Amino acid sequence: MNSSDLLSILPLLVLVVWACVLLLVDLFIPGPRKTWTAILSALGLGITLVLTVLIPGGGKLTFNGMVSADGFASFLSVIVLASGLLGIALSYDYLKRMDIERGEYYTLMLFSISGIILMAYAADLIVVFLALELLSIPLYILAGFARPRQDSEESALKYFLLGAFASGFVVYGIALVYGATGTTSLQGIVAAVEGGMFSPSLMAIGAALILVGLGFKVGAVPFHMWTPDVYQGAPSTVTAFMAVGAKVGGFAALLRIFVSSLGTHYTLIDDLTPILWGIAAVTMIVGNVLAISQSNIKRMLAYSSIAHAGYILMALVPFAQPEVATDSIAAALFYLLGFAITSYGIWAVVMTLEKDEDGEDGLRTGLNLDDYAGLGRRAPGLALAMTIFMLSFIGLPPTLGFAGKLYLFRTALEGGFVGLAVIGVLTSLVSAFYYCALWSLCICRKGKPTV
Repeated sequence: MNSSDLLSILPLLVLVVWACVLLLVDLFIPGPRKTWTAILSALGLGITLVLTVLIPGGGKLTFNGMVSADGFASFLSVIVLASGLLGIALSYDYLKRMDIERGEYYTLMLFSISGIILMAYAADLIVVFLALELLSIPLYILAGFARPRQDSEESALKYFLLGAFASGFVVYGIALVYGATGTTSLQGIVAAVEGGMFSPSLMAIGAALILVGLGFKVGAVPFHMWTPDVYQGAPSTVTAFMAVGAKVGGFAALLRIFVSSLGTHYTLIDDLTPILWGIAAVTMIVGNVLAISQSNIKRMLAYSSIAHAGYILMALVPFAQPEVATDSIAAALFYLLGFAITSYGIWAVVMTLEKDEDGEDGLRTGLNLDDYAGLGRRAPGLALAMTIFMLSFIGLPPTLGFAGKLYLFRTALEGGFVGLAVIGVLTSLVSAFYYCALWSLCICRKGKPTV
């Protein structure tokens, strides 16, 4: 390790040190003044964001090939840091209204963001696993942050148990890949594959197990069962961060592992292509179809988030074909960017309407779809914002979501996966059904929404 190594990950080091110092500083900040903790957290993220933009990655491997400081890592870091700033801005008012404002919330957010950034920088499977845990453990705690609410505690327990189970798949997959190649370095795996010094069967099984574990993190079917319950039970500001941060982190690892280490051996990628095709198709179908029957806005958005994981997976399916491999990665990254912006926007509206009081169903007022009735008359600004974000999720022009889906579908068609592109278009039409139903509630029905 030398100064060049440290400089390559300086933004990440600054954020981790800032989070540790903030944890100590918060002990001396009185309860009524937790605003300062939020401000200091935002300042730390802002400094990290500036450093990420100013320090060029250069695409070099550091720390003995365990970290890759390149444009890919910088791009995802900017998305995550900007999302973190939005998350803190939304959390400040929300935590006060819900009477759950505690200083450790912001520290846990910073640690989780650090894990996502480390995931983007990872060039070794061991680093991938460490980053995965650094991302996940704070989220397990944050999911139950609204204690003593039973639904929040249940969501935290379910997320922890299933998350630990998924981590086991990742570890076992890493062990098999190590057994197949004799290394955990992505660069070393590439060299072993290109030289024929590996076990194809162990490599395929190991890659599949890693895909299962990371599929849980991104909420892909059939590893999605935790998503609706955890999204519903966790505080909405945590749910928003999960929807964006956890998904970006999971896909950062997928792109790193399956693109950087396995991308040069197209025989193996061809073996995984049918699996990716099936997961992407089923995820798009299940997510959108199950969203139709939901009466709770958080559960509906949870299933919508599952469907969007399928759309992003669609971009990885044609990667085995060298002529579209670059477009495959670019499409996934662009769609992640659009999803992050749109997702935080729609969750901001949800948090604005949510109240710290329970309805007849025992859930917080403002989370049932019926609570959105008449929103266009009583809060036209919120209704307009909700309409724009829903149009983007559906993929209608001229929104960012339209550009993202167009890029995805074009990449799938160029790769020859016409059937998958057709499924993507049809499931987008299905999503229009439940989003238009919500829009109809906001605009056409009378009611008294909780604003």
